[in-house]
Amino acid sequence: MAQQVWAEARRRDDFLQFLPNLQTVIALKFEEIDYLGGFDDSPYDALLDTYEPGATVAQLQPLFATLRRGLLELLHHVRECASPPDDRLLFQPYDQQQQLAFGKLILQAMGYDFHRGRVDLSAHPFTTSFHPTDVRVTTRVFEQDLPSCLFSCLHEGGHGLYDQGLSREQYGTPLGETLSLGIHESQSRLWENHVGRSKAFWTHFFPLLQHDFPSQLGTVSLDSFHAALNRVKPSLIRVEADEVTYNLHVMMRFEIEQALIEKQVAVKDLPCLWREKMWDYLGIVPERDADGVLQDVHWSLGALGYFPTYTLGNLYASMFFQQARQDMPALETDIQRGNLLPLKDWLNCNIHQYGRQYSAADLLRRITGRELSVDPFLSYLRTKIGDVYGFTITP
Repeated sequence: MAQQVWAEARRRDDFLQFLPNLQTVIALKFEEIDYLGGFDDSPYDALLDTYEPGATVAQLQPLFATLRRGLLELLHHVRECASPPDDRLLFQPYDQQQQLAFGKLILQAMGYDFHRGRVDLSAHPFTTSFHPTDVRVTTRVFEQDLPSCLFSCLHEGGHGLYDQGLSREQYGTPLGETLSLGIHESQSRLWENHVGRSKAFWTHFFPLLQHDFPSQLGTVSLDSFHAALNRVKPSLIRVEADEVTYNLHVMMRFEIEQALIEKQVAVKDLPCLWREKMWDYLGIVPERDADGVLQDVHWSLGALGYFPTYTLGNLYASMFFQQARQDMPALETDIQRGNLLPLKDWLNCNIHQYGRQYSAADLLRRITGRELSVDPFLSYLRTKIGDVYGFTITP
């Protein structure tokens, strides 16, 4: 019921229409926490555990605080840049069928098995899995937004490879299930960002894209295209955010949810709190609730505790990709040649095949020998964004 009212309230930019339903949802979450029990430090831990088993507020708060400082420092340097990359080339007419065909080409190169899956169009990209032999992904295509289809194919393809990589023999048991939302998100963000926004990837795929769209991209250099894809622009909408600001969107939602569940803020005060957090984190304020507190579907579904898994996914992805590069010295060269299968095989071998045999923390230690850290992610962003914008940050 809340989801349907939310959709109408967002369309009409009317938070008060959604308020009674949201109050009911939050009340039900309090009941759920009481039934779950056993979470003494913060009641929000019970909701976190639903999506990322073992995650707690005590673990995430210092992790996110360190990440926030690093991201805000990086964002400050970006804002000081007098000549940001020109990304207008990405937002001109591109034939939609050609975009979709190119997205399928990328999925095939990633190793997504079309004999065990398919790609279709949807209003919002998603992946759904019925069995490792039946994993389906969707994308969306806009004529004047080239990145939308490109990166949703890469992102959902990462989810799809995880589901296709699970053990068929263990299907229906924990050994044939994905580990957590954070680990699942690590697979999509690894392919979308560490691979799909890298210069190595486009060294091979940009000439193919130029061939498909000669009038739009024929005279564009690889460096200009890569810079456009990695432009940093604070925006109101989480799902449209760049790599630097995306996690700031997630962290403010984490803080708002925690405040709600710990009864530090009333549901009716969420629009005001949202605007305050947006200003603190990104220096912008939504004029409409439709672009603010009403933009995400999650709360209408009762999915509180979900948002932090997006940032955890980014942190896991950086550590996994860093380790993959150490384990495979030829990985960069392979990606430059369009040979993405060695990376897929590494993920199959190190992550996918184990299902839920290990906790996320144990899996991370098993692969990297380290505890979860923000350092690899910040180092990755400082290097890439620094190269694009022409500055250097010394940690």
